[in-house]
Amino acid sequence: MNYGFVKVASAIPSVRVADCRYNILQIESLIIQAEGKGVEIICFPELSVTAYTCGDLFAQQLLLDEAEMALYSLLDFTRSLNIISIIGIPLAYRGTLLNCAAIVQKGKILGLVPKTFLPNYKEFYEQRWFTSGRALPMGCIKLCGQQIPVGPKMLFHTPSCCFGVEICEDVWAPIPPSSELALNGAEIIFNLSADNEGIGKHTYLKSLISQQSARCLAGYVFSGCGFGESTQDVVFSGKAMIYENGVLLAQSERFSMKEQIIISEIDVERLRMERQVNTTFAANMQFCDLTQTKHVDTDLNVPAELHLTRSFDPHPFVPKGKELDERCEEIFAIQTEGLAKRIVHTHAETAVVGISGGLDSTLALLVCVKTFDRLGISRKNIVGITMPGFGTTDRTYTNALMLMKSLGVTIREISIKAACLQHFKDIGADPSVHDVTYENSQARERTQILMDAANQMNGIVIGTGDLSELALGWATYNGDHMSMYGVNASIPKTLVKHLVAWVAYKQLEDEEGKATLLDIVDTPISPELIPADETGNIQQKTEYLVGPYELHDFFLYYTLRFGFRPSKIYLLAQKAFEETYDEGTIKKWLTTFFRRFFAQQFKRSCLPDGPKVGSCSLSPRGDWRMPSDASSASWMEECNNLQ
Repeated sequence: MNYGFVKVASAIPSVRVADCRYNILQIESLIIQAEGKGVEIICFPELSVTAYTCGDLFAQQLLLDEAEMALYSLLDFTRSLNIISIIGIPLAYRGTLLNCAAIVQKGKILGLVPKTFLPNYKEFYEQRWFTSGRALPMGCIKLCGQQIPVGPKMLFHTPSCCFGVEICEDVWAPIPPSSELALNGAEIIFNLSADNEGIGKHTYLKSLISQQSARCLAGYVFSGCGFGESTQDVVFSGKAMIYENGVLLAQSERFSMKEQIIISEIDVERLRMERQVNTTFAANMQFCDLTQTKHVDTDLNVPAELHLTRSFDPHPFVPKGKELDERCEEIFAIQTEGLAKRIVHTHAETAVVGISGGLDSTLALLVCVKTFDRLGISRKNIVGITMPGFGTTDRTYTNALMLMKSLGVTIREISIKAACLQHFKDIGADPSVHDVTYENSQARERTQILMDAANQMNGIVIGTGDLSELALGWATYNGDHMSMYGVNASIPKTLVKHLVAWVAYKQLEDEEGKATLLDIVDTPISPELIPADETGNIQQKTEYLVGPYELHDFFLYYTLRFGFRPSKIYLLAQKAFEETYDEGTIKKWLTTFFRRFFAQQFKRSCLPDGPKVGSCSLSPRGDWRMPSDASSASWMEECNNLQ
């Protein structure tokens, strides 16, 4: 299985102006390289057979005949190749000259797509030679001994995908042809271009292509002319780019004097899922004519075995570099805005937070502090309650107190030990047996304390549980699972750590408070419901029990965001974590993830309110609505059969 991945290439051959024989040899060389690497579709620049900068030579019959002979050569060359090649060529048609893309496979020309928008301003004067494809009806031409369809509205269907073609200026138009092609079903757009250089133009072009691929929910493969084109008035740097729904997958080196080829895999299954979920995409189909498009089937060859060349971020919820700071600031703002509205609406005088000395409660407290500062309410109205239990260690207890002290909130300490022992006695439970009753009774006792304390002080209980815990059901039902507003509900564990560290480095001037936050970041994740070991260290480490959160967040992202099946997520995880986890470890925790994800839905079906922060949420009122009794049989079977 190729799991929806289509291997594509953008190539930039070295050319000689008006030397079709030389140019086609360079094109053929790059095609054979791509074929050897399992590429399914390769795209070349605009008018790559003749070169783009021929000027009035386009009116010379000899050049047009040479271009056709070069095309003959290419057909013969590709006769035994599976790869689909898209090249640029001038075409005499019904008394006009068209700037065309020729789609070639296995010795056949599948179609000829003419350019729609011909630039005729500043350095461009294409209307001097060419006619727009829009001026002509869909038709056929006999070329190289074959009867070939000609027209701008053409879609090509392969076993893997549906693709369309536009040429250079087309994508600069207010309504590019690719928009209509995408609405008609094209999942990948190929653009043959001769985009010249200019100060700032490349940045704008990348933004343009990124936006168009995102707007169309499509892959976009761009190939621009390079070395060898005339530099009489302009310069062509050789731009090749591959995008997927706004994300750059690969790009060439600009201003290289050598031929180039870039390769990546576009995930059309992901694009299809995006389109199914985004109902606005389907709603726009009414604005385009779905009847005038010509559909062309390619040769039904089975794609080569998949070897992924693109990379996958092992931490998809966590951006990199400068963007991480910007993301943290934005998330923090969303959390505080949500909580501020809830405080104002309920007329709450206090916010009550259970402080454990762990990551989640720390983030919740930081959000409360920022919110109260914004509302102009004293931090003393934030009541942090530390509730030592049987598993509380000196490290987390000390950090909880130091954190609350440094932030200037009201500190309360209420031990749960006596209450839990009385509860064990009441229900006849043996406290020496550290089973689920032993653990959950502590979590529910803490929640009862928080709720009753909030009632005492006309306050609301601020929830601390995060998205990763909700996905795994790693919470006690009607215990820490419950609150009056859950500020962390859509923040994954891998991002919580970065948010706390961001506050430490970017928001705090107090060195003692900063040191406390950083120690909390370094503390092993634990509910601390089981007594510490003989040295006083945390014995119950969450990631030993349910698996590494970085793996679970990866699984969660691709399950929620794109609906991928377990075998595909397994494939992506192997690529993303190839230097961190072996296949057996990934399979083990992927199986655990799906088992827990299905079994714990009943906890998510009655979640408290909380703000959506990113692209994934498990709120039953928002992104995720799943029956609590849905069968996991198919998912578990696939997990068990992973190789």
